[in-house]
Amino acid sequence: MRRTEHGHGRPHRPDVIVVGAGGSGAVLAARLSEDPGRTVLVLEAGPAPRHPSAFAPGLLDARLVPGAQPGHTAVQQYAAHLTPTRPYTVVRGRWLGGSTTVNGGYFVRARREDFDRWSAGGGAAWSYDRMLPFLRALETDLDHGADALHGGRGPVGVRRTDLHHPAAAAFRTAARRLGFPEEPDKNAQGAPGFGPVPTNTVDGVRVNTGIGYLLGASGRPNLLVEGDSTVLGVVVERGRATGVEVERHGRRGVVRGGEVVLCAGALRTPQLLHLSGIGPRRELEALGVSVVRDAPAVGARFGDHPQVVLEWMPRRPVPEPAGSWLGGALHLPSSDGAHPAGDLEILQSLVPLAGLTGGTVSVPGAPLAFLVSVQTPRLSGRMRTRSADPATPPRLDYGYLSTAGDRRRLREAVRVTAGLVGTGDFGEVSGGFTEPVARVLDDDRLLDEWILGHLGTCHHTCGTVPLGPAVDPYGRVHGVDALRVADTSILPTPPLRGPAATAVLIGEVVADAMRRGLT
Repeated sequence: MRRTEHGHGRPHRPDVIVVGAGGSGAVLAARLSEDPGRTVLVLEAGPAPRHPSAFAPGLLDARLVPGAQPGHTAVQQYAAHLTPTRPYTVVRGRWLGGSTTVNGGYFVRARREDFDRWSAGGGAAWSYDRMLPFLRALETDLDHGADALHGGRGPVGVRRTDLHHPAAAAFRTAARRLGFPEEPDKNAQGAPGFGPVPTNTVDGVRVNTGIGYLLGASGRPNLLVEGDSTVLGVVVERGRATGVEVERHGRRGVVRGGEVVLCAGALRTPQLLHLSGIGPRRELEALGVSVVRDAPAVGARFGDHPQVVLEWMPRRPVPEPAGSWLGGALHLPSSDGAHPAGDLEILQSLVPLAGLTGGTVSVPGAPLAFLVSVQTPRLSGRMRTRSADPATPPRLDYGYLSTAGDRRRLREAVRVTAGLVGTGDFGEVSGGFTEPVARVLDDDRLLDEWILGHLGTCHHTCGTVPLGPAVDPYGRVHGVDALRVADTSILPTPPLRGPAATAVLIGEVVADAMRRGLT
């Protein structure tokens, strides 16, 4: 039998098949395999190296963002439309660790308000107070250590960004000048404001979940991880998931297991459910897919966070960042007051945009950037599986800027950023924006046009297999036995902060439920 990435052969019939070794899947598999009586097989579509040294240096350097580099080999690309006139390419990690291997290392917890909202669909198990022990268990907070809010023994090392860089220090002073409060710990549920960014990076190294969870468990005889294994669908027999169809090195076959957990991400997981006959009946029948379970909520909608990049020109050369590409971050509520925890984010990049996209830290003479986003928890996106062929990607329409409120909030975030850059404090390091110019900033119509022409996304997709309508509080798919979902698909709405830390949380929560037999 073929030697696998972690072990000497595939178990005859694993107790659990985990599809995807990303932000949630690596976590789930590692935690389940802590029980020596349970065999776990992980099927990852991308490479699954057995040692951190086998990761390309660019995947570990916390000053780089591999997912921002066009055509990077560690990502899967999806064509999308952010608006009807704004085509875009979105990406997901395709490597051990999934998107935690290619993202920016931002590791900020969801807000209490998010948990209150999610518990409406997921029940009391999804309240903040019930989730806090899991949030503590998954981390080793290298700044605060173990206390009532932070963990000291978990697999994810958390370190906040250094604000001593001249641009980060100027951002902090400008935010204080404009009256924004300090928020020294963005994982502590305090009032939103300016502060350093919690990251899953240690000494300049991005610690993805593949390294933090799976490689540390690789010696367990009951855990196997197989890379380059693309799952094509779930095998459902008499209302029960009994295995998956998988393609490996051009050959297709079926792997049987006692239970299947889909952790393939908020784009691939709902597509796999559709291909397996679980989804809206009419749409599946139109594709020629035999309907196993009429589940209208599966793959129907999704949410994400719209973003624009604002670049500014340094007055003089600034040093390269030492540990992370990220500087400080400012969170604030939009003017409608609907989200006091803050639904606008201004995130500072200490690496030029040209460096983020080019895979280099230094770009002499290039402007630096702020990543400005609206993180209001909305489900504006629509997803459609277009073919019964697993290789055909779904249609993704993000529905950004479709309401007056959407456009107003993004204008607000841009104008706050302009106000910060325009302070004398920030002027110590900055010569001002490269664009938009003042005339555009002062005119709603012109600014809307500029935003549309520069619109991007945060890659924070959630909500395609939501708690309540599609799955129970522990990820079990309604109407199909022995099948679960454990990734950001299950979040009913996106959180008010980027979801990387929440993806890890989901893996912890679902694994705990499976180990304890919770119903």
